[in-house]
Amino acid sequence: SYVIEELDTGFAVLAEYQYFYGYSLFFCKQHARELHDLDPAFRMRFLEEMAQLAEAVFQVVHPHKLNYESLGNVDPHLHWHVFPRHSDEPGLKAPVWVVDPSVSQAPNRRIAEPELSDLKQKIREALLSIRSR
Repeated sequence: SYVIEELDTGFAVLAEYQYFYGYSLFFCKQHARELHDLDPAFRMRFLEEMAQLAEAVFQVVHPHKLNYESLGNVDPHLHWHVFPRHSDEPGLKAPVWVVDPSVSQAPNRRIAEPELSDLKQKIREALLSIRSR
């Protein structure tokens, strides 16, 4: 229910917890641990689609800044985290991982209907507009 859109190289997904409003992920369709494991043409398309998702999130939630992460230490499958950083959030200049999970994943940070559908739809529409340019 969190999938925003299936793209050529991956799945754009809205995160379950929205401490960073608009927080989204982009999961690669091919199983790979590292970017260099992907065929060069696929890799370039994957990175382009991740950037398109980030642009769509930016257009919808109007953050101060976007943070991007692709770690894979816990889940060794290539995926990106897109964290919108908002100017009114506490700790704006600190990395996202310093926020205690009891805060960032508190029950009140779980996105529920109808906000889930609304945010997904807005990001989907922005994404499709960007991809049609």
